Amino acid sequence: MHRITKAVVLLFLFSSALFSCQKKTATEETQASVPARDTSWAMLPFVKVDSVNPVLLPGENTFRDPIWKRQVKWDEKDVFNPAAIVRDNKVYLLFRAEDKVGKHAGVSRLGLAVSDDGLHFTKMKEPVFFPSNDSLKIYEWEGGVEDPRVVESEDGKYILTYTGYDGQTARLLVASSPDLKTWTKHGLVLRGKYKDTWSKSGAIVAEQNGSRIVAKKINGKYWMYFGDTDLFMATSDDLIHWTPLEENGKLLSVLKPREKYFDSRLVESGPYALSHQKGILLIYNSMNHDSVGDPAIPKGAYCAGQALFDKNDPSKLIDRLEKDFMRPDKDYEITGQVNRVCFLEGLVPFQGKWFLYYGTADSKIAVAVKD
Repeated sequence: MHRITKAVVLLFLFSSALFSCQKKTATEETQASVPARDTSWAMLPFVKVDSVNPVLLPGENTFRDPIWKRQVKWDEKDVFNPAAIVRDNKVYLLFRAEDKVGKHAGVSRLGLAVSDDGLHFTKMKEPVFFPSNDSLKIYEWEGGVEDPRVVESEDGKYILTYTGYDGQTARLLVASSPDLKTWTKHGLVLRGKYKDTWSKSGAIVAEQNGSRIVAKKINGKYWMYFGDTDLFMATSDDLIHWTPLEENGKLLSVLKPREKYFDSRLVESGPYALSHQKGILLIYNSMNHDSVGDPAIPKGAYCAGQALFDKNDPSKLIDRLEKDFMRPDKDYEITGQVNRVCFLEGLVPFQGKWFLYYGTADSKIAVAVKD
């Protein structure tokens, strides 16, 4: 190659490389000037406490069932899906337990366990909430009572939302208690034309008051998220009687599954919804779809997400995490009655940290902590 031509070519290549570097730098500067998405509203990160998990296991406690009129090992098969409450500087878990006798994978009842440190629990010998020969037996027997969520009222009562399962239809119900041990059942959340509608997972909007989680009125009403496909809403004057939000004569959907995401098959309320300065934080459970889900997550896996709603209009979605923040990756979360499940229902502020309790593979109970 001629020296002059070669020199020109080298000069051209050098100039092109220099321009390319300058262009890249300019692009990087432009990208850097775009503010990162603000997800500071989310409650992150939670760390699974491997040293103690799972914190609650099935047992051999017995009680005399009032319907069968005989002794039953009520927590023999599985324990999972707990609500959590701080009372007298202790953490209480109100948890779902199944026997091996009922025809619908065992009858579900609610037990109570207590801990001084949030990590090591002792169960009460008998369940504290169960189907009986009462007016709600028609909705609770023989499947049982399932999946509790608990908040306090302003006057210190505990308000329980739970699922009654008659073997065919799941229905959302309400109960109350002064002490977590003695409960008054108040009946269905959905009445009238929705009485026989499948409904579950009632997460009442609440706020933190020290170690208490207290139901909060917004625009003169209490609010609740519920559902296990889409999420819907209801309002109440007294935390006992609820009216669903409707649109065109149907339940109003406020959160839906998303294709190609971890929450592609269903969304389901987690613990209560926490009202804070930036809005209403809802931790929710979800299931990955077999064909249109996130291909990086196993089919059918239950993972957890977080969404933010407007603090003045709880039905208005503001933001939503793009990625799950908890997924099944431990042996006891992957294998059990239902494989690959982390199902979050209990959240409490305790000793300067947040403790998040969840069911693992519908078989055991574990905890994760956020400082």
